[in-house]
Amino acid sequence: MIHSLDNNKRENKQEILNTEFVVVGGGLAGVCAAVVAARKGTKVILIQDRPVLGGNASSEVRMWIMGATSHGGNNNRWSRESGLFNEILLDNLYRNKEGNSIVFDTILLEKVLEEPNITLLLNTMVFGVEKSNDETISTVIAFNAQNSTEYNIFGKLFCDASGDGILGYQAGAHFRMGAESKEEFGELFTPTEEYGGLLGHTIYFFSKDVGKPIKYVAPSFALKDIPTKIPRFGNISTNEQGNHFWWFEYGGRMDTIHQTEEIKMELWSIVYGVWDYIKNSGNFPEAENMTLEWVGTIPGKRESRRFDGHYMLTQQDIVEQREFYDAVSYGGWAIDLHPAEGVYSAKDGCNQFHSKGIYDIPYRVFVSKNIKNLFVAGRLISASHVAFGSTRVMATTAHGGQVVGMAGALCLQNGMLPADYIDTEKIKELQQELNLIGQSIQNVPLSSKGNLAAEAKIQSSSSLELKQIAFDGTWTPLVYSSAQILPLKANVKYSFEIEVDVARDSKLEVELQGSMKVQNYTPDLMIESKLIDLKPGIQKVKIDFSESLTADQYAFVIFRENKDIQIRCSEQRMTGIVTAYNKINKAVNNYGKQTPPENSGFDSFEFWTPERRPKGHNIAMNISPSLNDFAVENIINGIIRPYIRPNAWVADLKDLQPTLKLNWNEKKSINSIQLFLDCDYDHPMENVNWDHPEYVIPFVLRNYKIMDDNGNTIAETNANYQAINTIKFDVPLNTKELSIVCEHPSDIVPASIFQIIVS
Repeated sequence: MIHSLDNNKRENKQEILNTEFVVVGGGLAGVCAAVVAARKGTKVILIQDRPVLGGNASSEVRMWIMGATSHGGNNNRWSRESGLFNEILLDNLYRNKEGNSIVFDTILLEKVLEEPNITLLLNTMVFGVEKSNDETISTVIAFNAQNSTEYNIFGKLFCDASGDGILGYQAGAHFRMGAESKEEFGELFTPTEEYGGLLGHTIYFFSKDVGKPIKYVAPSFALKDIPTKIPRFGNISTNEQGNHFWWFEYGGRMDTIHQTEEIKMELWSIVYGVWDYIKNSGNFPEAENMTLEWVGTIPGKRESRRFDGHYMLTQQDIVEQREFYDAVSYGGWAIDLHPAEGVYSAKDGCNQFHSKGIYDIPYRVFVSKNIKNLFVAGRLISASHVAFGSTRVMATTAHGGQVVGMAGALCLQNGMLPADYIDTEKIKELQQELNLIGQSIQNVPLSSKGNLAAEAKIQSSSSLELKQIAFDGTWTPLVYSSAQILPLKANVKYSFEIEVDVARDSKLEVELQGSMKVQNYTPDLMIESKLIDLKPGIQKVKIDFSESLTADQYAFVIFRENKDIQIRCSEQRMTGIVTAYNKINKAVNNYGKQTPPENSGFDSFEFWTPERRPKGHNIAMNISPSLNDFAVENIINGIIRPYIRPNAWVADLKDLQPTLKLNWNEKKSINSIQLFLDCDYDHPMENVNWDHPEYVIPFVLRNYKIMDDNGNTIAETNANYQAINTIKFDVPLNTKELSIVCEHPSDIVPASIFQIIVS
């Protein structure tokens, strides 16, 4: 028993901790930074001021993660962010495809706790900083109210991923808040007064039907007269909840840091007032048996401080898809600004405009301009207010967190500071190390240096020669214009034969289109258009194009909308082949075509988006000449996803035991084998509040075994669902040959591998 009778002032318990890398903020950016650094052998302390990890993706806020794929509603094919972040999403899909936010909490916590190099401090708030000089942080001071302990945490490098930038702010890092003037960066989308200010906060709520009438008496602080106070109240529906009410936003005219509590109280007033309106207005009789199941207790924040780096990303960088020598990440969400009045504005809740493809994010935006040992991550990175409208989303911030984690580890290993890697040669080391963990930096392939697979003679038992997408599927009416996206060669004239069912005399309009930028999937380059007369009935139609592409790239074979025509589809699915439709997705401001305001700095173009499985079947067709882009040479080209080409070895479905062989002239000492597999980077894979059609991506290689030159099985994997498989040997393997014997994922999906690294 402790029994104290003195009257002296008492101090909290004090703990002094020493580490190499201090990460402040346990959202997705901070988690990814901490885990990536720890896996490289760095000692990390991760400080999170909440009881759970994940930030806006956690069960406290329950926002689904989104990034370059934009719910599948834009033209960024195969663009889902990869690396550790993708590993987390694939784990979540396998264990939690229904999107339970509590389960996602445990997945993030597990990732952190599995790393022995990470010390995790939950419920711990940073409130002080000490510096060894004006440009260098030495210590952060934090307090945990749960255990009444004050921590003095000494580190060599620091990362601020705290959302509001508490570490950078106290350390004296240069920052800004609010919208810049048009004159500062020449951004044409600089917001007007209605959209000026900051993006506000949101609190979600969830309801459920309990099967019997439920009474609701609103608290006195609940907002009254909803139809008058909320101009867009007509969008309220009992069929939607949670994330669908993202537009319950407030605080854009306020200080989103120091007035957060006032903003939260107003949001609670809105949520409980809306629920009162739903339950008691008489306009929602279907809500009689519904109860309010959950309301957020902390708001999901969008914007506060942004810190100055050695470069500031702008609207032009995003829209023009400018390339950077120090590209380390990418984005693809729309530039998405909201009216400053939030839910009280009559304007649309968001003002989203997309670029034609993904854009580079340079390393310099993650490095504080004036504090030498400070990285910034998450929504704090160096971007203008307009560019921030795209970079702020969580998948983009997680991908950037991986950059900071790897850069921090390399700096510590090599005795360097963050800015040292801005060097044009040093950055190549960082890019390579990132790509080895799956970062997939566009235009920066994996180097073959040190990869024994690049020295081997590589053979396969078969490779897909795509001359037919099987005519074994259902009929799809051309209610929307539909396109088969295919990897075509320059200066080759192609013919396609399809099968149609025609209701009456009609004309089929067919187009062959490419993209002006070969890496894009926006059809904005007309190659040829044909108009084909059709009679009623089921028939084969051959389309001979006399024009051809001028560069190798993915192209669109487009069949324009015609409600009198149905087209035969296929059950077959394969790596690097997808269909797209000129459809509408209002959730991301996609109305079939982007038509921006004049002089806004955005392009006009059509949207061509996929349908989610089990829909979205390929269009059945004969292809001449056949497509031969699936050969074994792809496994050492350094690219781990479809990008300009499929970049994968794909086996023939008729090959019952597809096998790759790597042969060397002499025995090689092998420590590890790494396989990069197809996890369908086109699928958005939202983490919560979304039910996905499968636990395992149907393209991923699930079962395989690896054998040496004596036919001994040295590794065997069954029921794999991850994109990157690494086999490490405790004792180096000495062999002249490796054989990888695969099983097709299914009868309609052939085995495939993007890359193999042998070291």
